[in-house]
Amino acid sequence: MKQTTPPRLLLVEDDADTASLMIEILTDHYGTNSIQHITHVGAASAVDLTQVDLVLSDMNLPDGTGLELLGKLLARRADLPVVLVTGEGILENAITALRNGAYDYVLKAGDYLMAIPEIVEKNLSLWRVKQENHQLNTKLQQTLEEVRIKNRQLEEAVRQLQTMAATDPLTGLANRRAFNQSLARYFADASRQGHDLTVIMVDMDNFKKLNDTLGHQRGDEILQAVAQCLEASCRKSDVIGRFGGDEFVVVLPQTDPLVARQVGQRVFDSFDRHLSHGAGRDAAACDVSLSMGIASLSLTQPQTPDQLLAQADHALYRAKNSGKSRMSVYGVQEKPIPAETLVH
Repeated sequence: MKQTTPPRLLLVEDDADTASLMIEILTDHYGTNSIQHITHVGAASAVDLTQVDLVLSDMNLPDGTGLELLGKLLARRADLPVVLVTGEGILENAITALRNGAYDYVLKAGDYLMAIPEIVEKNLSLWRVKQENHQLNTKLQQTLEEVRIKNRQLEEAVRQLQTMAATDPLTGLANRRAFNQSLARYFADASRQGHDLTVIMVDMDNFKKLNDTLGHQRGDEILQAVAQCLEASCRKSDVIGRFGGDEFVVVLPQTDPLVARQVGQRVFDSFDRHLSHGAGRDAAACDVSLSMGIASLSLTQPQTPDQLLAQADHALYRAKNSGKSRMSVYGVQEKPIPAETLVH
């Protein structure tokens, strides 16, 4: 983008004749006097650099060098274009100046004065390109950050959807699909590593009576209470799911039937405590209780996760048919054990 107004220039030159010639040439070129002139490094501290578009400076000044001036100027305004104009053709000085942020290094040789306007224009154009690049880079970084934020939001939305897809909305437990996936994974691990794996099926006794008597809202509250009792009685590594209706299921990795019976007893005790106070007393009046069926790899060596689950379901059916509020272990010939007689 070409500059339409004359540039505001700062000339730092202690030689009066040289300064006069440069000011004359620049004034002729731009048609107006827009040049500040100072003669030494110290005077630059009083210049408002926000009102300067480009600096032309001699290398040798009465109170310092052009390199020292360069450092002071860029410390105050990092993007300021500074052109050093000198009679010293020392390569090391030129390299140092450019590395330290100078835009150009011009020798006072031949017809250099006639080229000063073009040097100004070239370096102002370079400054504009750098500014545009900086703005584009800033915009790019903002866009990238916006994309990162959107990606995080998308990842969180996906995570929430995955959680919702795997969670029973009433109890917050794993739903049937998610539970089956976990069971299959644990079954494969147990079979490969030779560990035991136990499943407990839990069903509520007389739940229909509770719904018919107290209503479905109270029935939902009791279902949530059962879920809480299961979670309080199990380890974090165990998987608890709502299998549908009033039926729940628990996977206990690396757990034998004896330990599983202890877990079941904790669930019985926790649910009994719930029934003994508050809203649970209404449910107790409806003879609500729990029945459980247990199946383990070590007892019957099922070949598939579905077979293990079916064995637990068969044990649950046996417990309910034996009088409810009982626990039955598949593959064990003893009668289902009533909850109140289980050993803690």
